[in-house]
Amino acid sequence: MPIIKSAKKAARQAVKRTAQNQQIKKFIKAALKAFKADPTPENLSKAQSEYDKAAKKGLLKKNTASRRKANLVKIAKNAKNEAQSAPKKTVKKAAAKKPAAKKTVKKSAK
Repeated sequence: MPIIKSAKKAARQAVKRTAQNQQIKKFIKAALKAFKADPTPENLSKAQSEYDKAAKKGLLKKNTASRRKANLVKIAKNAKNEAQSAPKKTVKKAAAKKPAAKKTVKKSAK
């Protein structure tokens, strides 16, 4: 335990900051999980917002948050492309059978 008054205060502040940082990380994880489960523009926006908040408060570096947001956009684009290509399933028609080729028998000349 700290003895000096300023050290006691610093210890109290560290506990509060740790709790706040853990809560922000929990929000990021929840938003990310929701986005990965259903990559909609709304969930993308929420996840990006959480990364921005974390960067603003100094929990993440600015470029780290930017990189992670860019990766989310890639995931969203891939999900959108897959969703568009999935309904276009076409049913192949059975190929028409070709008529059997006539067998020609060569007659031997005697």
